[in-house]
Amino acid sequence: MSVHLLRRRTELGLVLVVVLITAGAYALAGLGKNSEMPANIGPFLGVILALLVAAHIGVRKLAPNADGILLPLAALLNGLGYVFIVRLDEAQEDGGRLAGLQSVWTAAGIAAFIVTLILVRRARDLERYRYTFAVIGILLLVLPLFPVIGRTINGSRIWISLGPVNFQPGEAAKIVLAIFFAGYLVEKRELLALSTFRLGPLHLPDPKYLGPVALAWGASLVVMTFEKDLGSSLLFFFLFVVMLWVATGRTTYLTVSTTLFAAGSFFAYTQFSHVRDRVEVWLNPWPVSKAEGFQVVEASFALADGGIAGTGIGLGTPTRIPEVETDFIFAAIVEELGLLGGTAVLCTYILMVGAGLRIALRADSAFDTLLATGLTSLLGIQAFIIIGGITRVLPLTGVTLPFVSYGGSSLVLNYVLLALLLRISDNSVKPSTAAPAMEATAT
Repeated sequence: MSVHLLRRRTELGLVLVVVLITAGAYALAGLGKNSEMPANIGPFLGVILALLVAAHIGVRKLAPNADGILLPLAALLNGLGYVFIVRLDEAQEDGGRLAGLQSVWTAAGIAAFIVTLILVRRARDLERYRYTFAVIGILLLVLPLFPVIGRTINGSRIWISLGPVNFQPGEAAKIVLAIFFAGYLVEKRELLALSTFRLGPLHLPDPKYLGPVALAWGASLVVMTFEKDLGSSLLFFFLFVVMLWVATGRTTYLTVSTTLFAAGSFFAYTQFSHVRDRVEVWLNPWPVSKAEGFQVVEASFALADGGIAGTGIGLGTPTRIPEVETDFIFAAIVEELGLLGGTAVLCTYILMVGAGLRIALRADSAFDTLLATGLTSLLGIQAFIIIGGITRVLPLTGVTLPFVSYGGSSLVLNYVLLALLLRISDNSVKPSTAAPAMEATAT
């Protein structure tokens, strides 16, 4: 059996397991709420199966040599997230609206996944447009600050409105900027690795090549300050730092970049009330448990109520937490699935990050390696930031949990990110090893 057929069969088998797990969780949610099986379990199972099999067929036809575990892992997170969105949505007075929208966004995400595989036949071709991506990425990042179209929702100005559609351009900006960073670092990595300038005890390259570092630092502070979005600020900055470190292998960049960000964060803490409020709520939410600290405190109670095995899907009370279907869906999962369920979600992200880094190591071009590292870092850092905020390891931020939280732009763009990783994986398989015949078994 050829390698690519083995990968695709493994992927299909895992996809079918994910469908069963999702349908089982959906049935348990119905039993927990109404003590009876959901009446639409059959159509639900059919729709989930059709969407995931369509994604699998897309990979089989368009990227036959790609990694076989990433799609099932993403599907598992997406399916579990959808079940909890349905369960949380039905507990609201206007139940059904969010669940219906999320199902549409899931279909749109899988469509975007397939379209990305069709349009991007070689990831390294994107390198030629790196400066175009830089302009687009910066524009997307600051677009919410524009009058008329920019919107402030839940205290953060990270939305734009085009008619009835609200969209977070930052979700697209993170992928676009990852492509630019990869292209720029491939072009300048040798110059960035040279030490021709001394600043105290540090040996640095020529300052003119450090422009992107200063740009990333400044952009992250703009996001933190004017858009009041701490999560995206951390995400964009550390994306570039990680890619810079991987490209040059110099730990000096980690030191300088962390120092710059710490200095900027301290300035923002002392000068801007919204940053100071987030940090103070993180350090001690109890004095303001009825106001700014309400979400954090209720999330802590939800985590405690879950125990080891959880209360059971539909049997907890996670709806006490405002915006639980977006920023705090991990707290709902832990309350109703317990420590075991929360650990399973964490392990899924760890497996995705491991698969992404494996793709980066096996890539046959420097651009592919850096891009795969950047895209994988986006998934891992974003999951860490939001889970760390819920568990009070970090100050609470407004990013979504990839593939799990409610949100159309986040879900669709994460599927695009997934498609790019699979494209890099497919391109990395040499023709001579893509379909080796196992003739030894015949003899």
